[in-house]
Amino acid sequence: MTIILAFFVAHWYLSLFFQTFFLHRYASHKAFTMNKTTEKVFYVLTWIFQGSNYLSPYGYGVMHRMHHAFADTENDPHSPKYDESIWAMMWKTKTIYSDIANRRIEVDKRFTEGVPDWSTFDKIARSWPSRIFWGAIYIAIYAQFATAWWLWLLLPIHFLMSPIHGAIINWFAHKYGYRNFEVGDTSKNFLPVDFLMMGESYHNNHHKNGGRANFGGIRWHEIDPTYIVIKVLNKFNIIQIASQRELRVDNVKKAA
Repeated sequence: MTIILAFFVAHWYLSLFFQTFFLHRYASHKAFTMNKTTEKVFYVLTWIFQGSNYLSPYGYGVMHRMHHAFADTENDPHSPKYDESIWAMMWKTKTIYSDIANRRIEVDKRFTEGVPDWSTFDKIARSWPSRIFWGAIYIAIYAQFATAWWLWLLLPIHFLMSPIHGAIINWFAHKYGYRNFEVGDTSKNFLPVDFLMMGESYHNNHHKNGGRANFGGIRWHEIDPTYIVIKVLNKFNIIQIASQRELRVDNVKKAA
């Protein structure tokens, strides 16, 4: 039982870390920079830890930029304001993401400029053989170490980890919580102490300052665990945190 619970917790937080660190803060917002070799290393690590839930940094990054540009309007890829249920919203999100990742729709250049794009690797990591490979590993671990029937109830979550992470923020953090800033959308800080989403639930803070690497830090209790890792990686020169001046210049270019 202990091994299964440890595996579940590890998969939850490691998958979430690479989603918020690499796909969200780097691919979407360029809150920090890294060289191309390091970028490819994080591509591979994201595939390993998201596993069967692997999300394309290109597809995610482009869609998330659209979310910020059109937040809580009819053009938002995911908004509780325009979708009658969380299931309808996530199916719409999946459809738009797949269309972007598979280049089935034409996207405005402002949403694609500078987004990481390693299409060869994406095709492998997003393929069905890859997803089946990781799924088989999850099943094998449960078959070997699940000592109680109820532990098997956790298995489907492994297959839906990334969508679940997205649903928690894109639905609940636009409906419940508190606001530090009045912004032109319904974003809220879902948790006062983000023990569950590694800083992602400080959603109102993030919508106010989209390019800021630290999603917390506005109130004393808003500790962003991912930002702590970012600072360590910056200290060792693995990444470089963008200055506020660089973020302002980049935002002006995107607006233009």
